[in-house]
Amino acid sequence: MEKIKPGKYVELGYDLYEVTPEGDTLVHQTSADDPERIIFGVTQGVIKPLELAIDGLEAGGEFDIKVSADEAFGPYDPEQIVTLPKDIFEVDGKFDDKAIKAGAVLPMMTADGFRINGIVKEVTDSDVKMDFNHPLAGKDVRFKGKITLVRDATPEELQPAQGCGCGCSSCGDDCGCDGASDCGDSACGCGK
Repeated sequence: MEKIKPGKYVELGYDLYEVTPEGDTLVHQTSADDPERIIFGVTQGVIKPLELAIDGLEAGGEFDIKVSADEAFGPYDPEQIVTLPKDIFEVDGKFDDKAIKAGAVLPMMTADGFRINGIVKEVTDSDVKMDFNHPLAGKDVRFKGKITLVRDATPEELQPAQGCGCGCSSCGDDCGCDGASDCGDSACGCGK
């Protein structure tokens, strides 16, 4: 069996938990038919402690690792809460108050052209306050899972991978997550 090492194509299934003093709470789960896919050592954004935990494993190998907030999705940053003018959310001169409301997750574009998601915190007559922190920022997490496939990566796969890698981050790309835990909703994955 092949072992995980740089340049290998890897598929892994995992459960992602938020770790609190009260216990672990499941926040994301990959499915057998849609595992996380990375090129080990190439895919950007894989959380380092998770990468170290799976290094050298074979298909069928299991991992269970707790990762501190600082090493996972980083600390919660109050400067990532911004107030934007309401008119930038208008389409054809109309503001969609059914879609843009407190708690909604909206895909946005940075000045550099990167797609990110923000959570609407508040809507006023003139502004929309949004939080661009990763939903698991400031939280300890635990990854528990199993390697499902290890093989040589193709030349095309070895090109520097863009996007999140091993789950979602605030990049906003659909990186294999679903439901209340995907890039567009809440939190998941091992990318920063």
